[in-house]
Amino acid sequence: MNHAALRLPARLWLVVCAAILPFGVPQSVQAGCSDAPAAEMDWTGCSKERLMLNDKDMTAGVFENAFLSGTGFNETLLAGANLQRSELVRSSFLGADLTGANLEKSLASRSDFGGAVLRGARLAKAEFLRVNFSKADLTDADLSGGDFYRNDFTDAQMTNADLHDAIMPRAVFSGATMTGANVAGAFLLRANFENVDLSGVIGLEQDQLDLACGDATTTLPAGLTAPAAWPCAKDPQ
Repeated sequence: MNHAALRLPARLWLVVCAAILPFGVPQSVQAGCSDAPAAEMDWTGCSKERLMLNDKDMTAGVFENAFLSGTGFNETLLAGANLQRSELVRSSFLGADLTGANLEKSLASRSDFGGAVLRGARLAKAEFLRVNFSKADLTDADLSGGDFYRNDFTDAQMTNADLHDAIMPRAVFSGATMTGANVAGAFLLRANFENVDLSGVIGLEQDQLDLACGDATTTLPAGLTAPAAWPCAKDPQ
């Protein structure tokens, strides 16, 4: 066989390479990883760890698959931002505006959303470990199917929040407002509902309640009764 006949002419190789090259460029290179913080920016797949981005306007920014662990977004405007599948370990969003933001399948551990606004935000299938949402506004937020082990929702606004099928063992809801919240199928092992009015929640069953914690300040839906084990023994920190 004449192997020389199998060789492509140089000009043809250039054409083939030009056609393939756009598909071989990493997504993070295509995104504006070197761009400064701004509204509607694109940091898709970028590594932006341990930065101070407080008080920035990053409205409708795209951070999908981005590495944002240890980064500060305190008081930052992130309404409508796309944070799907982003890594947010020990990140801080104190007082940030995340109205309508998409955090689906994002990963966080010991992060802080205290006082943040997450009205209508999507956290479906997120994996959040020991995350603080105290005094956050989660009105109409979607937390369905997510893993929120030991999250702190103390005094959070959770009206009409969707928590169905969420995994929430040892989560703290003390003082939270939960009228219209959907907890159908949620796993609530030792979840703390002290000083919470549960009379307006949707989908709460007796077997879920029997696993949870509360006390005399917990108001229950009609037809459900407080377990004999209430109040639960306090969990170690």
